[in-house]
Amino acid sequence: MKNQTDYVEITTLISRYFRTLDDREFAEGWAGAYFTDDVRTVTPLGTSRGSEVEQHTQVAIERYARTQHMSSDVLVGTDAASGRTTASWNALMRHVHHESTLQARGEGARPVFTVGGVYRAELRRTPDGWRIAHLNITVTWTTGTPPDLPGVTRTPTP
Repeated sequence: MKNQTDYVEITTLISRYFRTLDDREFAEGWAGAYFTDDVRTVTPLGTSRGSEVEQHTQVAIERYARTQHMSSDVLVGTDAASGRTTASWNALMRHVHHESTLQARGEGARPVFTVGGVYRAELRRTPDGWRIAHLNITVTWTTGTPPDLPGVTRTPTP
């Protein structure tokens, strides 16, 4: 990383993105504040590109009543050979299931699904500031029961 200003701008972008998810600030075009027009995201719920990212993210977050995304240990660097700017960070993501989900799952259903993981991003400076051009989320561990997904049958854990 060439200077502290870039580091601060990138880490602020990450923090603002997580806050937007948790505050559910999904006004039309919200993703433009965080992503390039040609962004590609790879998440546990699938891959999306460009304008798909906005809807994909919103649908994923709205599977839950509430969420809390926390980032730490942000590392930002620029590859001298390629000039690519990258960031990686640890994340703790807590997801509170909707009451209807808990009722459908019956007695003993756990209300919180927690994920620990690593985010890796490639960033690009645009006229509007730094934006994420590629985002990959790797799940390291989970506790609780994940959301019910169409076409996915889960085997209950003892």
